[in-house]
Amino acid sequence: MQKEIINRVAKSKLITIDLEDFYPEGKRVVLDISEWLVDGIFLKEVDFRNSLAAHDWSAYQGNYVAVYCKTDAIIPSWAFMLVSLELAPFAKKVAIGDLTSLETLLFSEIILQLDIEEYRNKPVIVKGCTSKPIPESAYSLICTKLHTVASKIMYGEACSFVPLSQKK
Repeated sequence: MQKEIINRVAKSKLITIDLEDFYPEGKRVVLDISEWLVDGIFLKEVDFRNSLAAHDWSAYQGNYVAVYCKTDAIIPSWAFMLVSLELAPFAKKVAIGDLTSLETLLFSEIILQLDIEEYRNKPVIVKGCTSKPIPESAYSLICTKLHTVASKIMYGEACSFVPLSQKK
């Protein structure tokens, strides 16, 4: 007679947080402003403003947009502000920088708004393996936030985890 296999992980109070579950769906687009610079190097305000006025901003409708410059040009802050203002009616979110900067912004906003009461005095595993681009900063931010309520914080999978924090 065989003994029944019991899934102790399923019966435990352990809660797994998969940051991939919070991943905001939508197309990510990178907008390089170097094409609006003279020789891709310096910004001439009149030409830059004319380029912005002529650009079809509706192409970014419903997208998450990362605005950056691929050249080593020194771009004044107001230029990025102008681009952001043009994108505002169309894009879901605008970040200045590369795609990692965009993902960092998105996850920071999501985690900061996360209600963590359900994790109070419970052991939590922050799942590590994902198929979507989760920024490293998101893992640090979720752990820092959970630290105030969770009884234990681990990283990985229930069968193989790294302990990170435990309340005494």
